[in-house]
Amino acid sequence: MTLAPERSRSDQAAWRAVLRRDRSADGAFVYAVRTTGIYCRPSCPSRRPRRENVTFFPSPAEAERGGFRPCARCGPASRLAAERAVARAAAFLEERPEERVTLPALAAEVGLSPSHLQRTFRRVLGVSPRAFQDARRLARFKGLVRRGEPVGSAGYGAGYGSSRGLYESARAGLGMTPAAYRKGGEREAIRFGIVGTGLGRLLVAATGRGVCSVALGDSDAALEHELRGEFPRAGLERDDPGVARWTRAVVGRLEGAPGEELPLDLRGTAFQLRVWSALRQIPFGETRSYAAVARAVAAPRAARAVARACAANRVALLVPCHRVVRGGGEVGGYRWGVERKRRLLEAEAAPAGVPARARPGLR
Repeated sequence: MTLAPERSRSDQAAWRAVLRRDRSADGAFVYAVRTTGIYCRPSCPSRRPRRENVTFFPSPAEAERGGFRPCARCGPASRLAAERAVARAAAFLEERPEERVTLPALAAEVGLSPSHLQRTFRRVLGVSPRAFQDARRLARFKGLVRRGEPVGSAGYGAGYGSSRGLYESARAGLGMTPAAYRKGGEREAIRFGIVGTGLGRLLVAATGRGVCSVALGDSDAALEHELRGEFPRAGLERDDPGVARWTRAVVGRLEGAPGEELPLDLRGTAFQLRVWSALRQIPFGETRSYAAVARAVAAPRAARAVARACAANRVALLVPCHRVVRGGGEVGGYRWGVERKRRLLEAEAAPAGVPARARPGLR
């Protein structure tokens, strides 16, 4: 059977990591040797097997389901045991939203040292145990508020021990006070403008803190409807001249100009903010795989979580999630359509001097 091209390229990259004994690839996959029935980490110091005897698996659990046993020398199963401990720790935190669980207490609960748990928790889930609990508490608060709970009871129901704790912890993730969120963003002033581009209509919206939304679409009505989605009672005002400077800067990104760094009003979990920060470090004209971004945020096992953070990005182009592709080089998904993503990447890859009309910018 012939492998799909993207699978073949992925396996080639994995094999190169095995040949290099690349420690940075540990956790991204394991390799199994059919002639011995053993699976190893990429960095295993054992003698390299013949390529035709090697199969790759994304995790120790899948290698074991395939009938392979862990290598006694590099101990890949110890990683699996630690990841299971992280799953138990996360469940423990989920069950105690009202408690501030200390790291030593959590480590004792799952049988790891505090430092080992902290490192492994970050590697597997992308955030510390405390940030994980804060993010889950905020998610519960938002869910209760959306179901009609008053701010106070929603805060206590989500596990905030005081109104001060609620306001200090929640405001960063909401981008506004909890009371304003409860009112659907009432009195939150958001100005926006819409222009035509070669990729369709482009909306740029901003609060007093910075750009809060950049979206591509097929119609002005659809873009405005999406903007109203989370904060239906915000003070939305279409003000094309008022946001023209920022709109021009975003269009400049489409046309290949680096442009000025605009202030952003980003709203997300701790892990999403870390991913979005990493995306902003990807140079113009280059791409990274989801796995590479996961490693950049010290969470090499969190490639799927990285993909979800990219999908949740509301500030297209300024946080360039289109520069993240699949490991085999395939374009991958994009909130505003795969064809738009493909054209953005092609435009950024075009050599200097390509006429502006050949790029997908302002029409």
